[in-house]
Amino acid sequence: MTTTNGADRRTFAIISHPDAGKTTLTEKLLLSGGAIHLAGEVKARGANRRARSDWMKIEQQRGISVTSSVMTFERAYEGETLTFNLLDTPGHEDFSEDTYRTLTAVDSAVMVIDAARGIEAQTLKLFEVCRLRDVPIITFVNKVDREGLAPYALLDEIADKLALDVTPMNWPVGMGGLFEGLFDLRTHVLTRPDQAPEPLTGLDDPRLDALLSADGVARLREEAELALAGYGALDHEAYRAGSQTPIFFGSALREYGVEALIDAIGALAPPPRPQPASPRAIAPDEPNVAGFVFKVQANMNPQHRDRIAFMRLCSGRFRRGMKLKQVQTGKAIAINSPIFFFAQDREIADTALPGDIIGIPNHGVLRVGDTLTEGEAIAFTGIPNFAPEILRRVRLLDPTKTKQLRTALNDMAEEGVTQLFKPMVGSQWIVGVVGQLQLEVLISRLQAEYNVAAEFEPAPFETARWLDASEPAKLKAFMDGRKNAMAEDRDGAPVFLARDNWELSYVNERSPDIRFSATKERAHA
Repeated sequence: MTTTNGADRRTFAIISHPDAGKTTLTEKLLLSGGAIHLAGEVKARGANRRARSDWMKIEQQRGISVTSSVMTFERAYEGETLTFNLLDTPGHEDFSEDTYRTLTAVDSAVMVIDAARGIEAQTLKLFEVCRLRDVPIITFVNKVDREGLAPYALLDEIADKLALDVTPMNWPVGMGGLFEGLFDLRTHVLTRPDQAPEPLTGLDDPRLDALLSADGVARLREEAELALAGYGALDHEAYRAGSQTPIFFGSALREYGVEALIDAIGALAPPPRPQPASPRAIAPDEPNVAGFVFKVQANMNPQHRDRIAFMRLCSGRFRRGMKLKQVQTGKAIAINSPIFFFAQDREIADTALPGDIIGIPNHGVLRVGDTLTEGEAIAFTGIPNFAPEILRRVRLLDPTKTKQLRTALNDMAEEGVTQLFKPMVGSQWIVGVVGQLQLEVLISRLQAEYNVAAEFEPAPFETARWLDASEPAKLKAFMDGRKNAMAEDRDGAPVFLARDNWELSYVNERSPDIRFSATKERAHA
């Protein structure tokens, strides 16, 4: 470790729509950097080693990511060793909550787009999440060696749909079956399949005619010159401000463009940034340790029934064995076994710097949104719960497993997989999720991790909103008048359960003294 403020850290997320190649790109980045620790990795030797960010059984069966993984690697860049903390996000829209919380812990993102499919609805949604978090984005257009859209048309689509300035960093020579390589528009290096890189003087270098086919070089010169003329040069400050995205073309599967992408993350992506908190923001160069829990994951190792809290370190130099204050409870917690990330063989993290993600084993003490400090009463903000759009009751197939079910539901509610609501009338808890796939994950994990067989039953409600009011008496009167539609969340906060969106709108309009919220801030000092 060469700094005290994390300036040599690059903490970033990878976002994409399903099947864009995110998992493959993640693997290639890790292999390029040496992949020293991987969440969910099954360690192997030599050429058999491969990234395993999709570690759940349902992820392996479906080929999608439904949890966030944390992986770190080191790489030399311009005489300095940089530490890259890569957070892989869920690749399905039903898990946008997990993606949002993960983005609170990063300083930048790589957005992966399928060259043939362009900007899809899920891509746009994830981009908007980044925009809400002021997270700068580098775009990687994947699978350019397959049939798909023309590169210039893709630039227009990205600029139009994302309302961003774009700047191409490299250019593919041919597309589909005619793919011949990539030309770097700034260094003028030509990379071709199974060939050594060729440094050139520019697009007018006559050597291009000998290295590429006549059609390939003609198309390269025409398209690349148009792109250079039609789009602005790279503006580092505009990128970090979130108004410009550098565009890299490549193929993760065939490892084209991956090296250029990782170098760009090192050169362009910001080091640890100040983090929003109450009553004040926390800067990475502050001497005292402060961090927040953005994710809790149970049973990554089912044999040990483990429970890990992922903490983003925001300031100070963390040392193993430190006692940190859990601001939400006021209790001091000794962190004796922090881990730099997760693998079959876990390794202890002796020290960590701002930007690092450490795993803290615990037994339900730490929750998403918790702040840990050396004593100051601050709370990191911007980590919300989201109102569910699907509500279900859970029916046990084996009534003797009631205790195991309650444990499992609480575990997954703490992780953010589901939300739990206890109705004021009746004893059966209601499970809330954002998307249908979350229900399938819940049932799968109940069986696989807790040996609990269950199924869902319809609930008489469709959505939920948290309630608040300036005058407690008016809130109490509202709740007393609608007991059949009232519940509490796991923290005891009041929740209104609506049969449908029409009822929600109707009640909201006729209750001017009550605030109905679709989000609930997790942090509190």
